[in-house]
Amino acid sequence: MSSYGISLDIGTSGTRAHAVDLASNKILSTSVTECHPLPGANIMDHLTFCIRVGKDIAHDILMDTVNKVIHTLDIDLNRVERVAICGNPIQLSIFQGMEVEDLAYAGENAHKAKGIKVLDRNAVTRPAVDVGLDVPDGAELFVPPAIRHEIGADALAMMYKSGFLEQKQNCLVTDYGTNAEMALKVGDEIYTGSAAAGPAMEGQSIKYGMLASPGAISDLEFAGGRWRCLVLDEEVMPREGDLMDLSGETVEEGPMHGKAVGITGTGVIAAVAAVMRSHMWKKGRIDTNDRKIWLQDGVQVNSHDIAEACKAIGAMRAGHFTLLEHAGIKFSEMETMYMAGASGTYVDAVKAREIGLVPPTSRSIYQIGNTSLAMATDILKNPELLDELQTIANGIRANHVMFATDKVFEQIYMQELAFWEEGMSMDMYNANNKIAGIQPLPEVRGEPEVHRIVARDIPVLGDRGLYILHDIGTELTGRFEGCVGCGICQDECPERALTVSDDKTITVKTKDCLGTACYRCQFQCPKKVFKYDELVLAR
Repeated sequence: MSSYGISLDIGTSGTRAHAVDLASNKILSTSVTECHPLPGANIMDHLTFCIRVGKDIAHDILMDTVNKVIHTLDIDLNRVERVAICGNPIQLSIFQGMEVEDLAYAGENAHKAKGIKVLDRNAVTRPAVDVGLDVPDGAELFVPPAIRHEIGADALAMMYKSGFLEQKQNCLVTDYGTNAEMALKVGDEIYTGSAAAGPAMEGQSIKYGMLASPGAISDLEFAGGRWRCLVLDEEVMPREGDLMDLSGETVEEGPMHGKAVGITGTGVIAAVAAVMRSHMWKKGRIDTNDRKIWLQDGVQVNSHDIAEACKAIGAMRAGHFTLLEHAGIKFSEMETMYMAGASGTYVDAVKAREIGLVPPTSRSIYQIGNTSLAMATDILKNPELLDELQTIANGIRANHVMFATDKVFEQIYMQELAFWEEGMSMDMYNANNKIAGIQPLPEVRGEPEVHRIVARDIPVLGDRGLYILHDIGTELTGRFEGCVGCGICQDECPERALTVSDDKTITVKTKDCLGTACYRCQFQCPKKVFKYDELVLAR
């Protein structure tokens, strides 16, 4: 009788899981969620929720979703012997029920001033039931190490799986997601950072946005003032959709006609390239009558969507700039780029370089897929890899740059906002850099050599294919003395995540809520009695 293993990638935008036959090491099935169950759309929202509302509530919400995911893997969970997980330090801490204050405040002085203990985030093996997983007693949980407490297992995964660590030339690797982890290797030195790029890269905060799944427009191919939509099929592979003109009229129907239901972050990036090439982006707006571009099957991209993507592009380019400046090298000395994550897989690398997601001097670009889930699966198949990864983590001499407080990042990101939102010229951009003592941004020249190492971000789905779990998240509830049941908090919720019942009980659906990035419900309470942080988990 076969025994099974489960590999998990806990990402800021959602959870991904494989079921693996441990006798054959064959991947049997794959399940993913469409979003994260915690309120908020980025890692800082989740971190703040953890601190303000409580790590135990955050842990329970996440584990509720993880257990729902593993129950969809179509295996007998009573025969699970191993679980391996990967993710950034905040997600792995929430998963294990650990405190996160040491991740919220940077630097030894801040930790001392607030009396915060820095927790050990080395590799660990522990009983899987201890964290609340619905697996048998005796099943082991394998957690890979962080390099430092700011540089997590997901960053280690993209370095390890890409070949970045063995590269002799200067090279850069970036996981193109909400948190945008990145690392620059110069000789034996590694410089790391993470840019809060926002959820647009994962297709969130976009009107028709969605994760990479069947029916998503993942790219646009340009030809003579027209674009061909590429739509993901049931195997999550890009196939030809309709050929559209700039007015949104269908010129020619493709094999995926009628099957588009939304657009990925990579599709939005392609739309950015489209409006830039067509000179349709003017001071933060699409220069059309309705401020939109229309794609097939009624899917559209509006000015807000493009603006959100441009902020992500700006944050990533500022991050790349900052690492190069700290390493003391020029763009011309950095020619090799590794692109990880779903967005890094499906995006057209040439368009990505054209609009700033990839340094303009990159000559060799490698698209390597979801390295976090891949490394968790490697650990599942070979638990001894955990010790090797700890040794690698111990040996990496990493210089971590805190972008949030870095002067170079601040300067470049302000330039990026002015470029995308105000129409600042690149000449002015570089003139301002010169005044600040920062190198100029070179022009994009020539065609890069692009290597697609995988066809999709999760290369092997298993015989069952991909299962997408929509029913995730839970509810927070509370009643507050002095509440008159006026319903203003309900009316003011931009995501319709909050309801007020006749008995004045307030209920919030966690997966729909913007959380601590919003708080509009609390701010608009006329009696000032509603306290979001005092909501409790519905039982």
